[in-house]
Amino acid sequence: MLTLFANMFREEWRMHSTLFGSLNFALFPVLIFAIAFMGTFILPLISNVMDVMLLSITVHAQFVLLGIMVGSFGIMGKEVMNRRFGQGSLIAYSARSLPVSERIVFLNFVVKDIVYYFILWILPFGLGFLAASPFNGIGIQYPLLLLLTMSIGFLFGLCTIFLLSAIYSRSKPALFAVLAAIIVAFLAAGTMYSPETILSALILPVLLFNSFTISGLVFTICIIAILFALSIAFFTPADTGSEKHYRNMLDSFSQRLGFLKENTLVAKDFIDLYRSGIGVGQIIFSFILPLGLIWLILSFLTGFITQDNILFTIAVVTGIIASTMYTWLTEFDSISVYYFLPLNISSVIRAKVGTFTVLQAVPVIFLVAVGLLSGDPGSIPNAVVLCLSISFFELALMIRMCGLQPGTMIYNVKVFLTYILVTGPVILVLLGLTFVSTYLAYFSVILFIPAWLLIKSGFKKWDSADYAGF
Repeated sequence: MLTLFANMFREEWRMHSTLFGSLNFALFPVLIFAIAFMGTFILPLISNVMDVMLLSITVHAQFVLLGIMVGSFGIMGKEVMNRRFGQGSLIAYSARSLPVSERIVFLNFVVKDIVYYFILWILPFGLGFLAASPFNGIGIQYPLLLLLTMSIGFLFGLCTIFLLSAIYSRSKPALFAVLAAIIVAFLAAGTMYSPETILSALILPVLLFNSFTISGLVFTICIIAILFALSIAFFTPADTGSEKHYRNMLDSFSQRLGFLKENTLVAKDFIDLYRSGIGVGQIIFSFILPLGLIWLILSFLTGFITQDNILFTIAVVTGIIASTMYTWLTEFDSISVYYFLPLNISSVIRAKVGTFTVLQAVPVIFLVAVGLLSGDPGSIPNAVVLCLSISFFELALMIRMCGLQPGTMIYNVKVFLTYILVTGPVILVLLGLTFVSTYLAYFSVILFIPAWLLIKSGFKKWDSADYAGF
């Protein structure tokens, strides 16, 4: 098992270093370290305007969300394990031809991903805080404890979504029953406990960080271990013995999408999403659940920010997460299969943009629901415009910088740094404007101009590039 893990770990390194060089990949955790190191120096300023408890919840919530965003192995795992002779020839893709059980292969795949995320994100962030703490008069015990509780928070979010996605892969009604039970439990808890108590219980590592005890640590680790063990037990790596038959949908579907230039490729994308089950699963686990959790947390902060500000903060976050739909469409669609067709790379990317545009109905529906449930229907148009402007702007950046490999290229330190430096100020300015007046959200439509220019230059760039593959 250790040999299998080591080989998977090695191939992950080779996959990234082949695409953009070993140095660029190795510098990624250094960049996270630098961001955390510099961020520590503005903690005194932040603590003047934000309660320490809320700051603790915010930091831990980010790592719980990171775990939630990457933890849908129950959905993604089946796709990975069934690509027996996939283009990348990864070990996990060859699960059925190896003299090892599929469950062992999948267990190694999940653990390898967890270790990689720890090395790339969590450890450098914790070490950056640790290195800067002496300069800010912070005791060494706090960064060490934060590193521990951040790691636990990441694992808690990851294992929770892993279990829910594994249940989903087995029985969709069972998943909806579990989610209904969770919602009822929170509504009942809301009548008995304060918002801060519920948030602390929801994010267990916060409790551990604020009042650390050995028994509390053991209890939290046991919960995570149970969630992980149940996830592995529920996961079904393959459809055993069953055959699925589908009628030809391409012609009729492409005719319905005839208003799009690359309608046949867009129809193919939607058929892929439908037949693989990825589409519905991703909407639930990579969109609705993370945004629902963020909305829940922000709703408990109404004493600190107004209802309008909550709606527009949700709109900004929805725009950012909605832009990741582009990675859904490209993650398992290798460019090599298109080399046999008379197509330019720009035609494939243009088709992905068409599919992405149709999928933007999902964030619009979500924001309309949030606006209505918040009792603020008048601000819905402004929030939708803000969300879509950010989503398409970030899509354009991904196309310009990453082409058809956004999920992998984001670990190129140049790409990641450029992404942060470009999007960070834009988002802060737009959010600040909406705090002044909600009508200033319409100012965000100006983003469609650079978005159009970036997409156009992205087409030229990738058509003339020797596309890197592996």
